[in-house]
Amino acid sequence: MDPNVENGSMQGDEPLGWGKSLPVPSVQEMVRKDSQCVPERYIQEHKDRPVETEMCPTSSEIPVINFSLLVNGDEDERRKLDLACKEWGFFQITNHDVSEEVIKQMKAAVAAFFELPLEEKRNYAMAANDIHGYGQGYVVSEHQKLDWCDLMFLVTSPPKYQKMKYWPVTIPGFKEAVEQYSTEILKLTEDIFANISLLMGMDKDALKRLHGEMMKQGIRMNYYPTCSRPELVLGVGPHSDASSITFLLQDDDITGLQIRHEEGWVPVKPIPNAIVVNIGDVIESWSNGVYKSIEHRAVTSVTATRMSIATFVIPDDDVELGPVETMADDYNRPKMYKAIKYVDYLRHTLSKKMDGKANTELLKVEIESN
Repeated sequence: MDPNVENGSMQGDEPLGWGKSLPVPSVQEMVRKDSQCVPERYIQEHKDRPVETEMCPTSSEIPVINFSLLVNGDEDERRKLDLACKEWGFFQITNHDVSEEVIKQMKAAVAAFFELPLEEKRNYAMAANDIHGYGQGYVVSEHQKLDWCDLMFLVTSPPKYQKMKYWPVTIPGFKEAVEQYSTEILKLTEDIFANISLLMGMDKDALKRLHGEMMKQGIRMNYYPTCSRPELVLGVGPHSDASSITFLLQDDDITGLQIRHEEGWVPVKPIPNAIVVNIGDVIESWSNGVYKSIEHRAVTSVTATRMSIATFVIPDDDVELGPVETMADDYNRPKMYKAIKYVDYLRHTLSKKMDGKANTELLKVEIESN
């Protein structure tokens, strides 16, 4: 295997993780060597290409929530949150408590990692049996279409679940920047959960309790190189998140994220220092489908490399999914989702390539036809 081309995979006798992904070529390195080449394996089927899918009207934009008003109990802002979760599944938060300096340092740490030589990045390659580390996710077949993206995935909280061998030691301040950002996102999470809990008819600490003894957090750092034929590829294919909730930092100047809305795709225009938030499959299940996780994808650019940082909040492995009592009753709102352990759902999603909302079918009650 050519070390200049392949991400590679570290072997080992580690216990079973959440899932695994096959080693594939580094897109960043491929573009560095030949910026005009788009190998066949990255060219999407016609139906999946970004230019051939209807876009929503340019006036469509995801809701923006003033976080400061929300946490101070503003009822209008809470109603906006409710509407955003029901009708969009996505929103951006402004006036939050994550400082501009913390965001700047986090983005710099991610950029510094992807600037490392490939040989050094390969020291942090994903293990053969788990998704921590550097590589590409959801690659389960030698024949599937690939994303135009390299990634680094780290479990950041609680500390006992951090696998430090995947944390780059040669980048000054990397660990400190990631841990500081992680801590700030945990604070945001608790405030968002408190408000969604109240909207779901529960006490403000309910969603946090539902996550089990240790609410987990993982950060996926994405690198999308330039592409000479962006109309043929996808940075990340359409999918919903297997998290309870996801926080995304975008590049300030490049629009790459698109979400499905009313049968079309809406580009999520970055707002400097805002954080994009989206509902994951877990809250869809707990809310009995009132709040739905939404398909989203990333597109690429001819002229600009793009990076993004997705922070996933997930429950303990043994936490049970399925509608909470306040979101279901036998007469008006029957249970549409069944009881399943979170770890079983997560391993199911990681055993398949990304395919829109297909994975959530595992969560749903089978309705008998007459």
